Amino acid sequence: MIPKTSGRPSLLREPAFRRYWLGRTTSLLGSAMASVAVAFAVLGSGGDGTALGAVMAARILPVVLVLPVGGIVADRLGARRTALAADALRCAVQAALAALLITDRPPVWGTAALVALWGIGEGFSLPALAALVPALVRDPARLADANSLLGLARSTTTVAGPALAGLLVAATGPAAVLTLDAASYAVGALALATVGVPAVPRGAPDTLLDDLRNGWTEFRSRTWLWLTTVQAGLFNLLVWAPFLVLGPLIAQQRLGGAAAWGTVMAAYGAGAVLGGLLVLGRRPRRPLAVATVTALGWALPSAALAAGAGTAWTALGALGAGVSTAVCDTLFTTATQQHVPAEALGRVHSFEALGAFVLGPIGLAGAGPLAARLGAGHVLALGALWQVAACAAVLAVPAVRTLRAPTAAESRPAVRQTVPSPD
Repeated sequence: MIPKTSGRPSLLREPAFRRYWLGRTTSLLGSAMASVAVAFAVLGSGGDGTALGAVMAARILPVVLVLPVGGIVADRLGARRTALAADALRCAVQAALAALLITDRPPVWGTAALVALWGIGEGFSLPALAALVPALVRDPARLADANSLLGLARSTTTVAGPALAGLLVAATGPAAVLTLDAASYAVGALALATVGVPAVPRGAPDTLLDDLRNGWTEFRSRTWLWLTTVQAGLFNLLVWAPFLVLGPLIAQQRLGGAAAWGTVMAAYGAGAVLGGLLVLGRRPRRPLAVATVTALGWALPSAALAAGAGTAWTALGALGAGVSTAVCDTLFTTATQQHVPAEALGRVHSFEALGAFVLGPIGLAGAGPLAARLGAGHVLALGALWQVAACAAVLAVPAVRTLRAPTAAESRPAVRQTVPSPD
């Protein structure tokens, strides 16, 4: 049971965090809509499945490549400045792509080039936004609440964005959706620009290589941090990527097609919202132990498909996986923010994201050929078994099992006692 905090008003009652949360929710909704619009823009311009895959890769690859640099920039120049610049870049990119679609049918390479710039913006934005949250929350004990509220925004927009985008693309075309996405980044930037963020004390500036090396030292010196990152990377490779590729295939073969798969993924989104609500206001004493046990839920939908279950049982498994996503993301992110020095948070978050995502494309590319050799059910079963074994192994490590949330007296106050700056 996760103990629940009480007697505290919602963080959304605090004007600074509320403005940031509303702006972030708006930009998340725009991003969720834009993915659908870009896909239909490529197909509408004469592209095929290969072209669409190339455009998707053009977005993901820059994110992976830029993340370490993004962490350095966030720690050097300030998370707020970096996030604002990333929003400005993504706003300009989406506006340019919308303009091209209105005036012409852009070639695939042109779309891919603009989408790559979008990915560069995301690579700078991810570590900056993660490092920004502790500075926005005046009470360090409420970091989990802040991350839970942001997770709820992410989960809700992930469900609502594609559905809304589908309707708008059908009614007006992808250009209108991309225009809305550009506007959503502008709203997010405007909201962040109105929020004062305390300055983070920094030592003498180092070279970029020294910054990278120091950030890596902060990351690898904490066993719980690098171990859970490795677990996340292998999860994406062995469990989630095969599920995303083979799930639709099995749905097409025996569950009833796209409608059944839509039900499964809608259940996953609902589970993520439910998980965010469950963890909101709760502060477990051993957050990583709770998160690791909860991560067992990610094995459920793969296990259901491997066992030959129907749509209802698979959707129920996906619901459990969604709960796992919200709880794990909140608790792992909060633990990092509480135990890593503020001046290194951007770099450490970039290493976390890089480790978690870098193997995902390999899993996506390899799931089909592996299923052709072993069978889709066997690949999914192996993934589910791996998840159970990995959670048990990680939970057996004392550094993970015994890590405690700091008390209010132990939380670092330095960032919140400095004079606010434009960073």
